[in-house]
Amino acid sequence: MRDETAEQPAPLRSGLTTGSCATATSLAAARLLLTGECHDAVDIVLPKGKQVQMRLEFCRLSGKGAEAGTLKDAGDDPDVTHGALLYCQVSLIDTPGVCFVAGSGVGTVTRPGLVLGVGEPAINPVPRRMIGEHLARLAEERGYTGGFQVTVNVRDGESLALKTMNPRLGILGGLSILGTSGIVRPFSCAAYIASIHQGIDVATTNGYRHIAACTGNASEDTMRRVYQLPEIALIEMGDFVGAVLKHLRKVPVDKLTLCGGFGKISKLAAGHMDLHSRHSSIDLPQLADWAANVGAGAELQAQIRAANTSQQALAMAHAQGVMLGDEVCRHALLFARSVVPAQVQVEVFAIDRQGGVVGRAGVL
Repeated sequence: MRDETAEQPAPLRSGLTTGSCATATSLAAARLLLTGECHDAVDIVLPKGKQVQMRLEFCRLSGKGAEAGTLKDAGDDPDVTHGALLYCQVSLIDTPGVCFVAGSGVGTVTRPGLVLGVGEPAINPVPRRMIGEHLARLAEERGYTGGFQVTVNVRDGESLALKTMNPRLGILGGLSILGTSGIVRPFSCAAYIASIHQGIDVATTNGYRHIAACTGNASEDTMRRVYQLPEIALIEMGDFVGAVLKHLRKVPVDKLTLCGGFGKISKLAAGHMDLHSRHSSIDLPQLADWAANVGAGAELQAQIRAANTSQQALAMAHAQGVMLGDEVCRHALLFARSVVPAQVQVEVFAIDRQGGVVGRAGVL
């Protein structure tokens, strides 16, 4: 899970993806081989037509080819690869086109269910297309009719990958080279949502029909304890419950379990798809109304409305035997069922900060 980040009054700065880095460095290395030219920076064109310039850390001949490197700049996004050295080694081959190789720190696909086949370097389709288009233009300019072997590397990528979902997805040995627009937009979380989709795809492709989508480590531990689910069937959704619910319209499962902290689940119960505090907040008056549904008197309702946190509201309710946790889960269940296909069985768990179950609704 990513760390919390501080509020910043200034506009957030965008960055460039690992796919853009790989495009720039492969182009620089290939240009050195075909023209002998080496510069401190290289211009590339992003998928939507924007031209950007990327600074190079080095560009040099190496063995039978050339290599160039750049430092990944993720802007103000809390990206695990920010500041990492990405470098490409390029050699000329007889066959036209581009042959991609996973170098040091770049992963290899080992499980079915991803957009790439088993055994393929974890270099996603858009970065492959970007690299291929740039090298094709260079080859045409220089009258070169052969192809290129491009080996993509990320310094310390194998250890950085342990901080991502790659091991769970079956991408082993390093990071994935990602990007759809070429740009990292701060807190857009597109890569995180894509990893949620990939996690569901991998689980279902490998035959798992019951998945548990969890908001964090404590909820994952709860699901392991309750169901003994393997890691592949545990989907780390963070705040993006909508990414899970909507994806099941395309990739249905037999059973979905949603598990999260009581506050997060109360947001889901109120109909929010994004559970982060930037996009949704705890509705204490709503909690009071739900408490009334399960027996809370006027005094307790007033106390819940005046509570400082959802956890305090829950504690006050449970102290009087009012099963607020179950009622919140019931409303969360109703909302989740309104989004996923009817044939999917759904259940919802709410937990406290220690991982104890404080509410449950759905399949028993």
